[in-house]
Amino acid sequence: MIDNLGEPLADDERDRMIDHIAQQIHRRGLETPAILLLEMHKPLSFFASQTLIVTSPLIAPIIGFDRVSNASRLLESRANVELLIGKIEELATSRQLKTKEDTE
Repeated sequence: MIDNLGEPLADDERDRMIDHIAQQIHRRGLETPAILLLEMHKPLSFFASQTLIVTSPLIAPIIGFDRVSNASRLLESRANVELLIGKIEELATSRQLKTKEDTE
């Protein structure tokens, strides 16, 4: 459990997490606020990952240590945040194209 905190996520695990998060945001129609929030706080992503580690004794009993650990490891790299933003933008674009096709 605690052993993997310093290790980066494997590419397939990272991609799976990014896809899941982006799909949840897309399903709720929150693409624009999510992108805005992520862009504004991208420089603080490493700080956020370390904050998750520090607060894990309080958060982990509620949502599980593995989820806290994975979220922390995902936020460690700004590149991962960029990938998440890109995925959300991709889903938003597909929604716009579908809406445009439906109205024509």
